[in-house]
Amino acid sequence: MDLGLKDRVYVVTGATRGLGNASARELVADGARVVLSGRDEQRVADAAAALGPNAVGVAVDNADPLAAERLIATARDAFGGFDGVLISVGGPPPGFVADNTDEQWQASFESVFLGAVRLARAAAAELEAGGVIGFVLSGSVHEPIPGLTISNGLRPGLAGFAKSLADELGPRGIRVVGLLPARIDTDRVRELDALSADPEATRVANESRIPLRRYGTPEEFGRTAAFLLSPAASYLTGLMLPVDGGMRHGF
Repeated sequence: MDLGLKDRVYVVTGATRGLGNASARELVADGARVVLSGRDEQRVADAAAALGPNAVGVAVDNADPLAAERLIATARDAFGGFDGVLISVGGPPPGFVADNTDEQWQASFESVFLGAVRLARAAAAELEAGGVIGFVLSGSVHEPIPGLTISNGLRPGLAGFAKSLADELGPRGIRVVGLLPARIDTDRVRELDALSADPEATRVANESRIPLRRYGTPEEFGRTAAFLLSPAASYLTGLMLPVDGGMRHGF
């Protein structure tokens, strides 16, 4: 199946590792051109080099108010166009209600929430019909995850923003979609498992609650993201798609 991604241009944030990187890889593999971002300049350069000439890296923090305009301008300057964005941001610090400080909440809000809103807003102003705005969120949109209180607070709000945006942009032919990963086998998830007294037992217990009985791979997530961002998904908007091996049974 041809996804129609050849020569389309996307911005993918948080793309030096994990789910953002997996998504950027799959987009490029299907013929798209990608501007990828991250905070560390060397890691951004390495990630872009690994993807070849159809990728350009920009070292920028999502919390920077100028990040959105810079990323979109880079897409137009480097590749002559801009067709969509996938907003992926590293998870906020773990912790329970009593553990997380005001400073952690504020920094996470600036990066995870407000940074995403700014980028989506800037993209909406630039995109034409057929454009798409994607958000990498979390299964916590539906069910809080123990020990991830800040994420549990911010991700559902961002999903609500995405759904509102889908209603507003639909008449212009611009789609808005969300992906809700659960246990995808990334560094981030392994780090969270490692917070327990017995990481291996924690993984086994988590896998037992997944109908497919395993963690997903970053490649599986990336392929799903590439499809949702592609013209092949042209009649899908406003949805929050679980990528979770069946944990929510499709709802």
